[in-house]
Amino acid sequence: MEILNQWAFIGMFFLLAPILPAVPILLAAVISPKKPNAIKQATYECGVETVGDTWVQFKVQYYLYGLIFLIFDVEMVFLFPWALAYKQLDFFAFLAGLLFIFLLSDALVYAWRKKVLEWV
Repeated sequence: MEILNQWAFIGMFFLLAPILPAVPILLAAVISPKKPNAIKQATYECGVETVGDTWVQFKVQYYLYGLIFLIFDVEMVFLFPWALAYKQLDFFAFLAGLLFIFLLSDALVYAWRKKVLEWV
């Protein structure tokens, strides 16, 4: 009977998970005032009037730099506690940390070889 209650909790979670974010979105769509005009529909770029077509091609390299930065930023979040608890770690935790560092350095070498890090 105990296991059935645990699965019921997980089932309730899967039922409520899509409903909870959908309710505020639908409420905002129904309740919010709708007064469209040309100024509200115009493209806004940091207070500067747009020049030319607003649909320009965006360089993927900016995205890749941001993604690589984010990966290594998140890496630091995981490595600081690992480094602080280094003396208390067992061998498995030490190997898991080394594997994590190896995988990230492998990703860096891969990006380097693909010339993603070269600014064009």
